[in-house]
Amino acid sequence: MSSSAPGEDLLWLMHQLADGDWHSGEALASEAGISRAALSKRVGQLSRFGVQVASRSGLGYQLLTPFEPLSLDALQLPDGLRGSVVRVTESTNADLLAADAAHDPQIRFAEFQTAGRGRRGRVWQAPYGQQLMMSLAWSFASWPDDLGCLPLAVGCRLAETLHRLGATTVQVKWPNDLVVDGCKLGGILLEHRGEIGGACRVIIGLGLNLQRFADDRVPDQPWISLDQLLPVPVARNAVAAAISQALFALLSDYPTAGFAACRDSWQRLDASFGRFVRIIGVGPVIEGLAQGVDARGALQVQAADGLHSVFSGEVSMRWA
Repeated sequence: MSSSAPGEDLLWLMHQLADGDWHSGEALASEAGISRAALSKRVGQLSRFGVQVASRSGLGYQLLTPFEPLSLDALQLPDGLRGSVVRVTESTNADLLAADAAHDPQIRFAEFQTAGRGRRGRVWQAPYGQQLMMSLAWSFASWPDDLGCLPLAVGCRLAETLHRLGATTVQVKWPNDLVVDGCKLGGILLEHRGEIGGACRVIIGLGLNLQRFADDRVPDQPWISLDQLLPVPVARNAVAAAISQALFALLSDYPTAGFAACRDSWQRLDASFGRFVRIIGVGPVIEGLAQGVDARGALQVQAADGLHSVFSGEVSMRWA
């Protein structure tokens, strides 16, 4: 251990503490080939990964929020889907955008992202190993007619998957969020490359809150985690596997099935249907009652001046 790079030393220590049990400082220092003082310094440096570690004389060190490391063997990905798991990266979406499209379809998971992104350039960060951060790259031979609706279709299939796992209150919020009672559970970021009429490559990024933060930090909006919704805990690898399989099936069928195969599901899962919404960010503010989506994936808003078809923008709504 002593010959490895500092970053590798910290990651090794993180995974030694992953189970949430107490670990002897003497034993950890001995295995790492360093002094107790050096080990204590490294434990302090783990805070850069957004985690908290308890220290107690006679017991050693304990990670306050344990995690299950992701493993390709445990994920059991569908045949034909190439997978990778990295401990630290800037962004799984950026990784796959730079990857060779000849290897598509391919999926990438990260235990920690240093520059994760959401919609409109927002930062998406989560403590090491405690949430699900992943991206899937898929190449279509030709541009799908319903490509603009793909984020909605992805949201539907993800919500349905979480329902099957026991989180039956998950809904979709136009255009690409997973929510429960106004609190965000996950977000989808879709990027594509290609020209209409030719081949098309899409990268689908997902950030999903799996468990609560140890220090009860609150992001920039109300949020909820999957562990608060499940009657029985589901292993992190099992959640990742179920999502991978659902996305693989969706994308395999999408060129022929399109959004039509998901539209009824969207209407059932739509968190905004019948609610007063406010659309901001593109053109004049639109206020009115949300009436679902049309065949093109546009949000239908009944305002005082008539029915509006909204193709982009930010949606806020009254939940009470």
